[in-house]
Amino acid sequence: MAEHEHVRVAVIGSGFGGLGAAVRLRREGITDFVVLERAGSVGGTWRDNSYPGCACDVPSHLYSFSFAPHPDWPRTFSGQEHIRAYLEHVADVFGLRPHLRFDAEVKRMAWDADALRWEIETARGTLTADVVVSATGPLSDPKTPDVPGLDTFPGAVFHSARWNHDLDLAGKRVAVVGTGASAIQIVPAIQPEVGRLTLFQRTPPWVMPRVDRAVTGAERWLHRRVPLTTRARRGLLWGIRELQVQAFTKHPDELGFVERLAKRNIARSIKDPALRAKLTPDYRIGCKRILLSSTYYPALARPNVDVVASGLREVRGSTLVAADGTETEADVIVFGTGFHVTDMPIAERVFGADGRSLAESWKDGMEGLRGATAAGFPNWMTIIGPNTGLGNSSMILMIESQLNYLADYLRQLGLLGGRVALDARPSAVHAWNRQVQERMKRTVWNTGGCTSWYLDANGRNTTVWPGTTSEFRRATRRVDLTEYAVLRPADSAVSPAGVTHAAAAPGVPEVTVPAPTEADPGSGSGSDSSSGSGSGSAREVTA
Repeated sequence: MAEHEHVRVAVIGSGFGGLGAAVRLRREGITDFVVLERAGSVGGTWRDNSYPGCACDVPSHLYSFSFAPHPDWPRTFSGQEHIRAYLEHVADVFGLRPHLRFDAEVKRMAWDADALRWEIETARGTLTADVVVSATGPLSDPKTPDVPGLDTFPGAVFHSARWNHDLDLAGKRVAVVGTGASAIQIVPAIQPEVGRLTLFQRTPPWVMPRVDRAVTGAERWLHRRVPLTTRARRGLLWGIRELQVQAFTKHPDELGFVERLAKRNIARSIKDPALRAKLTPDYRIGCKRILLSSTYYPALARPNVDVVASGLREVRGSTLVAADGTETEADVIVFGTGFHVTDMPIAERVFGADGRSLAESWKDGMEGLRGATAAGFPNWMTIIGPNTGLGNSSMILMIESQLNYLADYLRQLGLLGGRVALDARPSAVHAWNRQVQERMKRTVWNTGGCTSWYLDANGRNTTVWPGTTSEFRRATRRVDLTEYAVLRPADSAVSPAGVTHAAAAPGVPEVTVPAPTEADPGSGSGSDSSSGSGSGSAREVTA
């Protein structure tokens, strides 16, 4: 077999998670790594989502890395172009360019139990890695509904995350399907130029005013000259949100006051009682992500906008038919229908120690140990994994906690020495997820009376973290080796009893693991004592 490149760590994706991982690797003294990116530039979701009005709903000074403060944010809530420029800046300042491999989409990655490493097939060739950090993110692959007759539509059709910038919308009849975070930004941005806008709304969102303003020159000057002020601003923004968390996670009834404020916000902009009724949710605020906009409701009240309180059922040529029978003519269809969050497409391309894909392993719902690792997938870690999302704060806080976990994971591998891998014990994964789901029961996301993209096909919330960012940071500060099986290469000799032997790691007692048979594939799915490797080529030693 031809020689190919081998690296210590392969990072998949170059958004906040991937670039953050790359910076942390360098800070840990690890330079033998690559960042594999399927596109031609960094930025992740902030590269792909360039639709009109695209901006963040988390304050700029909180939606940035703590180790890369940016004193020159132009607005309190930044637009897409400024966030993307920030990520390009991070890549430059921290010397990440030599590690970046663009147009290198990962086609398949499989665990080699003999060599204790990952084999990775990309659009640019094959490489191997001791450790894989998957940072593809939950908002990377658009979800477009399978609408009957869509192929008969004669006009332009595209998803908000794949915006057609070559198309002039002036005077056109545009249908926007969906009312999530993207749609409430798109609608007011395009409403003044289109001829007619029809919004297909299956479920109305709760929308609060977006208190956005330009950051003054004096503020930016102060942040540049006195960096402590930038940290203080970030700390204040974090603290406010941290105090709000218990209303979402423990006492949803406390959100009633916020709900009344949201209803007043609707009433101020929407004078038509019938339209106001369409736009008023019937579930507890916070059950779906609370959206921020001061222009969404005023745009919906304009005479060239229609709100259809129903989903899109079918398309007949240029006629769009809603589930309630409403028919609308359109020249353009824009889907603002979200992403594959609870069924991450990357999972179909990751094959673990027993040959199963991660998608197969997660067929009954995503489960990860501390949101990072999965049983049967040694030396594989995901950033923004299961139950690491947030309903009211900045994902960058969670990403940085996961980077702490990644750093200690790599330290532990170094301390163990030699060729070694860590495989999350199934019992540890299940215990962690039982704890998370038990806490989830009383949260507004489970009790608020809505169906959101936080829930998987089984109705289980595998997306959001049911606690504070401080709690998650404490939970991911260190890697507990008792939650992992430590794998070493196996000796080629196997005893007649079918037991594989090998020398133990220095200072670690040796254990023997029965070699798997056809009847016992050794998946480890139901036992804490198995490595979950599915192969007799590696053995487990106790930590």
